[in-house]
Amino acid sequence: MATLQLPELDALERIIELGAGELESRTVASVTLPQGDVYPIHAVLLGNPDKSVPAVGYFGGVHGLERIGAEVVIAYLQSLVMRLQWDSTLHKQLESVRLVFMPIVNPGGMAVGTRANPRGVDLMRNAPISSEEPVPFLVGGQRISARLPWYRGAQAAPMEIENQAVCEVVAAELLTRPFSVAVDCHSGFGSRDRIWFPYAHTRACIAHLAEIQALKNIFVQSNSHHRYIFEPQSQQYLAHGDLWDYLYKLSCVQTQGIFLPLTLEMGSWLWVKKNPRQLFSRHGIFNPLIEHRQQRVLRQHQSLLDFLSRAACGHHLWLPTAENRAQFHAQALQDWY
Repeated sequence: MATLQLPELDALERIIELGAGELESRTVASVTLPQGDVYPIHAVLLGNPDKSVPAVGYFGGVHGLERIGAEVVIAYLQSLVMRLQWDSTLHKQLESVRLVFMPIVNPGGMAVGTRANPRGVDLMRNAPISSEEPVPFLVGGQRISARLPWYRGAQAAPMEIENQAVCEVVAAELLTRPFSVAVDCHSGFGSRDRIWFPYAHTRACIAHLAEIQALKNIFVQSNSHHRYIFEPQSQQYLAHGDLWDYLYKLSCVQTQGIFLPLTLEMGSWLWVKKNPRQLFSRHGIFNPLIEHRQQRVLRQHQSLLDFLSRAACGHHLWLPTAENRAQFHAQALQDWY
């Protein structure tokens, strides 16, 4: 029995119980805190397991302080489970896509209220990939000490168990398919919601830049009043050890399929601006603390998560072809590089 309560984990396990018969779930790994508390890392799967259909991965809770990321993913999963009871269109859609959820990647960090995992390692600085260019001091990842933020872990040490769990699920469920997309939900210190794509370790563009541009185009066309900024993460800062850079590069080597990892970076300055007292709370810097604002955030990102599942289902209709791929690539270079 855990002595540190984790409401998000309780909510996730209730959803798993509620969706029994429709969902597949398994404990990919477990994290043990120094005081002996054990927290599972759950993977929840929904839809067609056939490897020929596309897949979407939804991830949250990578940084323990950014609870809103986990809550956004859990809210979307709950919505799907409830709709399965009556929505015949959803049942039809799930015949053509595989949905993969890991809402709480870092349960130990969430339980103790730290950005890093219980060992002091920042999971988004921990992958075995280093920046090819100078990175900001500390923020870009450091090996000085686990007592300082953005610690990468010891040189040549294996990835942390939480990251190994993500890699296992991504390799089994996403990289084995002709098309897959992932979204990792975070909150960040900014005034706008941003959708980042690789790279973080270099300012060079990714091989599938044309596909990212095509995905952005169909999102903008079908969500004309959206408030997201699409951009490569390198436009904001460079960093060592980015997990999605690592997995994307792995996909380019190990598979002929297309894997597009995205990061939703929810801007938290708006929450702080409307409630400045949040600055005095460690959680308030990264999460909306007033209930109606939290509910608004949970609502406003559901359309993005649902869009990704629909885009995956119809990927053959919008992905660049041999004839127009150069055009999409040129447009992306003009927009971002």
